[in-house]
Amino acid sequence: MEDVIRAVWLRRLVVTALLVGLFVLVVQVLHPFVVPLLWSAILAYVTWPAFDWLRARFGGRATPAALLMTLLISAAIILPLVWLISLVQTEAMHAYEGLSALLAKGVRLPPQLLGLPVVGEWLRETSARIAADPAALGGEVRQLFDRSFGEIGVLIGGVGRNVTKLLLAIFSLFFMYRDGESLFGQTASVLEQFLGARVHHYLDAIGSTVKAVVYGLLLAALAQGLLAGIGYAVAGLSAPVFLGALTTLCALIPFVVPLIWGSASLWLLLSGKTAAAIGLFIWGALAVSWIDNVVRPMVISGATRIPFLLVMFGVLGGLAAFGLIGLFIGPVILAVAIAIWREWLAEKRAAAPGPG
Repeated sequence: MEDVIRAVWLRRLVVTALLVGLFVLVVQVLHPFVVPLLWSAILAYVTWPAFDWLRARFGGRATPAALLMTLLISAAIILPLVWLISLVQTEAMHAYEGLSALLAKGVRLPPQLLGLPVVGEWLRETSARIAADPAALGGEVRQLFDRSFGEIGVLIGGVGRNVTKLLLAIFSLFFMYRDGESLFGQTASVLEQFLGARVHHYLDAIGSTVKAVVYGLLLAALAQGLLAGIGYAVAGLSAPVFLGALTTLCALIPFVVPLIWGSASLWLLLSGKTAAAIGLFIWGALAVSWIDNVVRPMVISGATRIPFLLVMFGVLGGLAAFGLIGLFIGPVILAVAIAIWREWLAEKRAAAPGPG
């Protein structure tokens, strides 16, 4: 009898070791494609209602609907990306030339600014240094531009610089649409073997949470970019559409948007447009930054009851851990963990015996 039990445990141990080894090998093989697969999964999930509508128009056929949806998403991603890259090069050159010309003829700051308690002394010293050696400061500005473009290139490297990953994500998106329901059903069936019937409650909570987080981040970024673009246009800045698009991209990262409209306000101030600079600064502080504090908590916290602080930590931590994809993966991971935790607590409360 003991020999039989020992043989059964040995067989289980061997099978477990083989499964773990196979899982490790699968992870090793798929590791270079994790980021494209995550991008395609997120895009497919948040745009699934549109795909479902297209599939109904095609008489329930998934393949043509998946192909058309993939083409539409590809155009929505690639065309703006190409436009932004070309516009960045053109506008950066114009901005550098304009700044160089401004430094060459000297900067005249209003006396009211120079009389400010804390900033005035720094502005006075900076303007004196510009007047004494504008060429040296121009070199510093050139280095700042180079460093900024290098950091931006590193930040968006997973999508902007790495064309291969972008193409892989778009290629995988077609199969996510076509086979997504089958894959989800198989995953739910496997999880049900381990977690029981309650896994469906977990998956429903996770699904609503993921949608709320992604929609909240994107809607807040679009709202900030739109309001900022209106402010740039009214203030008389050149390329307000480009600056609005740049603000939209930067709005995905907390605390970065004020640097955009703040720099634009400083540029207007140095150009002698004091009223426009003050107006843009007030608009950025009261409208652009304020709308983020309304839209994001309303969509995310309102739909999922997730504290905004955790969403912010998820964005920053995800960005540091995974790069650009971490902007969505980070808060989604925390949101999923909270959803599972709440479902587990709700299940425990429901299963607890009543008083007496």
